[in-house]
Amino acid sequence: MNKIEMLDCTLRDGGYCNQWEFGNENIKKIIQGLIESEIDIIECGYLTNKGDGNSDTSKYLEIEEVSNYIPSKREGKMFVVMMNWDEYDPQHLPDRSETCIDGIRVAFHKCDLQKGLDTCASIKAKGYKVFVQAMISLNYSDREFLDLLEKIDELKPYAFYIVDSFGVMKKKRLMHMLYMVEKNLSEDIWIGFHAHNNLQLAYANAQCLVDMPMNRNLIIDSSVYGMGRGAGNLNTELFVDYLNENYGKNYKNKPLLGIIDEILGSFYDKNSWGYTLSNYLSAIHNIHPNYSTFLDAKKTLTVKEMDSIFSMFEDEKKDIFDRSYADDKYFEFLDQKIDLIGIEKLDKLLKGKKVLLIAPGNSSIKERDKVRECAKNENMISISVNFNYSEVETDFIFLSNLRRYRELTIDSLNKCIVTSNIPAENVYMKVSYKDLLNEEAYVHDNAGLMLINLLIKMNIKKVFLAGFDGYSFNENENYVSQKMVVYRKKEILEAMNCGIQKVLCDYRKKIDIEFLTEQKYICIEQIN
Repeated sequence: MNKIEMLDCTLRDGGYCNQWEFGNENIKKIIQGLIESEIDIIECGYLTNKGDGNSDTSKYLEIEEVSNYIPSKREGKMFVVMMNWDEYDPQHLPDRSETCIDGIRVAFHKCDLQKGLDTCASIKAKGYKVFVQAMISLNYSDREFLDLLEKIDELKPYAFYIVDSFGVMKKKRLMHMLYMVEKNLSEDIWIGFHAHNNLQLAYANAQCLVDMPMNRNLIIDSSVYGMGRGAGNLNTELFVDYLNENYGKNYKNKPLLGIIDEILGSFYDKNSWGYTLSNYLSAIHNIHPNYSTFLDAKKTLTVKEMDSIFSMFEDEKKDIFDRSYADDKYFEFLDQKIDLIGIEKLDKLLKGKKVLLIAPGNSSIKERDKVRECAKNENMISISVNFNYSEVETDFIFLSNLRRYRELTIDSLNKCIVTSNIPAENVYMKVSYKDLLNEEAYVHDNAGLMLINLLIKMNIKKVFLAGFDGYSFNENENYVSQKMVVYRKKEILEAMNCGIQKVLCDYRKKIDIEFLTEQKYICIEQIN
């Protein structure tokens, strides 16, 4: 019967969820817990020249740093790290020794195949077990995959992996690739399987693989609590139970549960991972999961719009995340036809007027009397931003967010000023989304700032701001309605507050800005 071993990659793949900042003591505890659980192969993290030398992370600049975590008594366990083929020069590796790691997993894309294999050969020559990770296995045609297997057979690594990088592999394709491996690769080379869970297939595919009758030895990758980028990975604590029950294994689950309870649970609360609709979309479009994370973080798109944007991607841009390219496609999708006639109408209406901008911050309700009094001024035009203000019948509603638009109940669309990304008809006017953006990364499409920019372009001299509060770290304090609450990381909220302040300081050089209501989270003294 073939051997089946588990490789846990929590400290490496899980690092995408916390920037590998597990903390020195937590790294030790996780490794010790995996040893106590009888996990066969423990991946201790990344070997890379892109780290910062921080001992609290599982990114290592030198191989010797990993040795600090490896116990003197290995108890039959294998310790490995992963490296991207171009992020560490194998010539800097010391020869393998008894105090060092046992193996190195080398990742490369199809376009770098030969360079990746050359790196593998250099590492093998140093005495390390080499695990070949040819990323995105589905990107290889049958002919290309067979050519790859021929090269792998010449290299004779310790293991060769089928890698479901985007979590899109179905059983039929997995079995087909395994059949090619069985027929074309030396039996002494272990076969590994690395799955992601975008389509909730990681557990089913791993089960299918180990249940296949064959003599070849297998390695199944997993992470505790499924911790990993986007949709995450196969759960170690779940799959060891399956192997214990069906293959006579004796893995211990309690230490794994301890790792979840004492360490990983807090990371999950700060930055969760697992199946989401955006990760599902990245899988069915076979694109890098960072694209779905990037677009989802904007909090402006519905699933349908995100799907449309992914449909615009060229094949050669799908494999490796390109933030600039994603932004270009995002704005290309949003910047549709604008209404020049409507702009002329609004320009005439606003001429010589002041504008009251009502954002959905809490202060617009708490200080409603101020807002009502200001709105009564006969020389004032009132505009609410991405919501229908209940305390005053505003003259207009400015809408730049697809989600907010679809959530609104609006009796009359003819008072809506919408940006070009909003698929609305019979509105008062439609303006270019892209033309109203600013240069600050975290607030470049903030709706309130976009509206102020529009007013500047129309030569408005003064604007009063209500409900323009900035962002509390307690998200439940930020909006007039709990339905509008969006959950973001503390550091992102902080960056948004700083960005708003910076843009307002710039806009004040072009338009007189007066805060009508209190704003707690941006510094008014630096603006007024």
